[in-house]
Amino acid sequence: MSVGRQQVLRLYKDLLKYGQNLKFTDKAYFEQRIKSEFKKHKSLEKPSDKQFHFERGQQLLINARIL
Repeated sequence: MSVGRQQVLRLYKDLLKYGQNLKFTDKAYFEQRIKSEFKKHKSLEKPSDKQFHFERGQQLLINARIL
């Protein structure tokens, strides 16, 4: 399964929303980290790499903890 642009944008927004609800973490740091990770991986070409990082972000939301 290939990860689409809309799925990635939804994950990005969901992660930023999740960061606003954190209680024991620096929210500004979490937001900056999410933004930098997405920028760093923006140029991924291989579908398997895209899928890996997408699933990693989803797991963060599902488990409600940083991997």
